Amino acid sequence: MDSHGRYEQRVVWAVVGTGIGPLLLAATRAGLVSVVFHATDAVRDSALERLASRLGTEPVEEPGSPLLAEAVRQVEAYFAGERQAFDLPLDWSLVSGFPREVLRELARGVPFGTVVGYGDLAGRVGQPGAAQAVGMAMGANPLPVVVPCHRVVESGGGIGGFGGGLETKRRLLALEGVLPEPLF
Repeated sequence: MDSHGRYEQRVVWAVVGTGIGPLLLAATRAGLVSVVFHATDAVRDSALERLASRLGTEPVEEPGSPLLAEAVRQVEAYFAGERQAFDLPLDWSLVSGFPREVLRELARGVPFGTVVGYGDLAGRVGQPGAAQAVGMAMGANPLPVVVPCHRVVESGGGIGGFGGGLETKRRLLALEGVLPEPLF
């Protein structure tokens, strides 16, 4: 606690090896706050700088932290094919407004093994003409994989874009049985 009896913001992080490469997971007392793809040294360092700036405190590497333990366990189980849904407290403080509304709907309304179109997702939150804004919300998702933006595709059958790269999106959709496993 600080001198005024308030809890100071605490951010802990760890890097988890997965079938799509290293993921950085960061959490606060409120819950998982960030998931970052391709968390090599340079990407990790840049992501941690952004988190420090946005959250006002320096993230601390603490893989054994109780704040991260369940998130790490569930992410590992998901990539091992042993888990289809995440049941974690989420800290939504890095996103607000329409993007938060869309991401919350995505998290609760698009289950493992299914996909939704950008326009369809816009309609679910009462903005049927906002497909492009949904795409921007997916690009701003601070919690990819856990909040499954990889499940949002183009209505014409295209895979759409993805902040983690199209190969990563294909691998996630293959893991969920939506696409066939890549041959190579």
